[in-house]
Formats: sequence, structure tokens, C-alpha cells
Amino acid sequence: MASKDNQKPRLIQIMAGAEFGGAETAFSDACIALHTHGYEQLIITRKAAARNALLRKAGMTVIELPFGGFFDVYTKWQISRQISKFKPDIVQTWMSRATAKLPKKKGRNYTVVARLGGYYKLKYYGQADHFIGNTPYICDYIRENGISADRVHLITNFSATNLENDPPVKRSDLNTPEDALVLLTLSRYHTVKALDIGIKAIKDIPNAHFWCAGQGPEEENLKALAESEGVSNRVHFLGWRSDRAALFKAADMCLFISREEPFGTVFCQAWQNKTPLIVSDADGPKQFVKDGEDALMIPINDVEATRKAIVKLRDNPDLAKQLAQKGYERFQAEFSEQSTLAAYDALYEKIRPRAS
Repeated sequence: MASKDNQKPRLIQIMAGAEFGGAETAFSDACIALHTHGYEQLIITRKAAARNALLRKAGMTVIELPFGGFFDVYTKWQISRQISKFKPDIVQTWMSRATAKLPKKKGRNYTVVARLGGYYKLKYYGQADHFIGNTPYICDYIRENGISADRVHLITNFSATNLENDPPVKRSDLNTPEDALVLLTLSRYHTVKALDIGIKAIKDIPNAHFWCAGQGPEEENLKALAESEGVSNRVHFLGWRSDRAALFKAADMCLFISREEPFGTVFCQAWQNKTPLIVSDADGPKQFVKDGEDALMIPINDVEATRKAIVKLRDNPDLAKQLAQKGYERFQAEFSEQSTLAAYDALYEKIRPRAS
């Protein structure tokens, strides 16, 4: 049954999503944090062995559905059925497909809030009562497309704290010398992530090793590029990793230089772990990062600027330490699990249905 007004609202979290990805990680982190914070939740998502095992291990019930295309009526029917059984106060959807599969508004006694981490077409969001944007620009986009300001809410991503106590990975386990200059990125192997720029940038920095934690369609092309640049022994494709904090603690700096990035939780994770940070001026980072204060910011697609930024941090350890400390302070104030949970508490209390 739906919760009483003096209890935390009951939540259903719905996401189609891929097996791996930044949005999927943000979804898992949020669900686990909300569960730990005392929210009763039902999770509805696609099959994703590692992610769903993590959610179940945390104590949540996970319903797996196909989330197919237009002719997939089974997913829509099952979502309606699960809503009727669970009786949520709030249904939160993540991205377009989850929202499009919701039952029609007529007669429902719960609130739908759609969370957007990108500039998605709002024609798929007709079932949403409220909207969460994870950056100011995305909130502006939602309002500019006809949604009233009182229905649009800013809640940023956060960096999960459940990995903070992990020890650093051993460099030797990743075929990396102890005295190497280690650059880390966490991302899909996709052209928008600009891993090719990082590979080219380390060519003339002899002791630099580039750890690329992720997976994606460009892996073979990136490996071929590393070979042609003569750095294949210094570029390490680590696959998708769950030990994020352990990687950051073992790295000398984080390289996050995407061509496109609506938000980019990686910069928060670098700040959390006091790892000196280099970012591109893509939309997401440039809304939050202060160049020269908590990170170095460089132009998109600029190999030479990337190389110079790496060398600058390498040759100025006091600057690197200063940036990392200021970034950590920004993380604590703006991107911690606690600050994000407080924002969710306030929003859920505001939008939950009230007993008549």
C-alpha cells in the first residue's frame, strides 16, 4: 500500500538502459543510496547481470523486463501490473524508453518524475508530472520546451561513497611500472569520449601510461590507434570496472576530455578521491569545473593542449595537490551522496500524493 504522509514515500525506479554506461552507474548508485537511506523501492529494468546482482545484494527486489520497441506490449503491461501490486507514491523513470512504457495518466494515484541526464526529446515524456535535470543546462532545455518551472528540478549526480575504503589497485596487476605517470579515464569506448585524443597526447610523454576503464564499440579502433602511435604498451584497456575508487587512488591524474558530455560523473569521482583532474570544456564539466582552481580545463579535440596539461600537472606537484584538495571540497559540498539524498528527500516530500 502507499505510505502514510509521515513515512518516506514508496518508490518504483524504472530504467531500460544498457548493461554498462555512465547513466546506468548513476541509476545503480542512486537506487542503492536511497535504499540505504530508508526508502522502500521496487526496481524495474532490463537484464544486466552485474548491475542487477549488485542491486539485489543491496536488498532490493529487481524485476527484469525486455523494454523492446513499439510492439513490446508485454513490458508496458508488466509495469502497469507491478505498479498496481506495489502501490508506489512516486514512480521515477530514467531516460526516454522507461517513461514511454508507463500507463496513461488517467485515474492514477501516484506521481511520476522523469530524470533526464541528456537532451532527450520530450515527446516521449507525456506521462511525467515532474522532471529532474542533472545539470542547469538540461533544466533550461526542459523549460524551454514548454514545461513550467515549478515542474523542473535540479538534482546533480553524485559519487557513491560505498567504495571509499577500497585500497589502491596494484600497478603491477595492470602491467604498469611503479614509477609510471598514470592517467585514468572511466568511460565507454566511444568516439564522443575522445580516448583517441588521450592516446595521441601521451605519445611524447615517455613515462605516461593511460588506463582506460570501460568497454564499447570503438575498442578495436582504439587499440589499432595505440599500435600506430607506438604506445600500445602504454595504453591499457581494462574493461568495465566496479573498483572505481581503487583505480583513482592508484592513478596520478584523471583525464576526462569528452567531445560531448551532458554531465559526466567521472569528474566528481576524481574530486572525491583527490585525484588531480584534467577536463575538456564539454557542456557538463564546464558548468561545474573552475579552471585553475579545482581542475585544468582544455579545449575539446586538442591533442597539444591535452599534452601540455598533463606535463603541467606532472611538473607542478604543488599545483596538482592544490587542485585535488579544492576539488575534494567541491565534492563534499555539492556532489556527495549526502547532499544528493537531501535534495531527493526534499523533492519527494514536495511531489508525493497526499491522503485526502
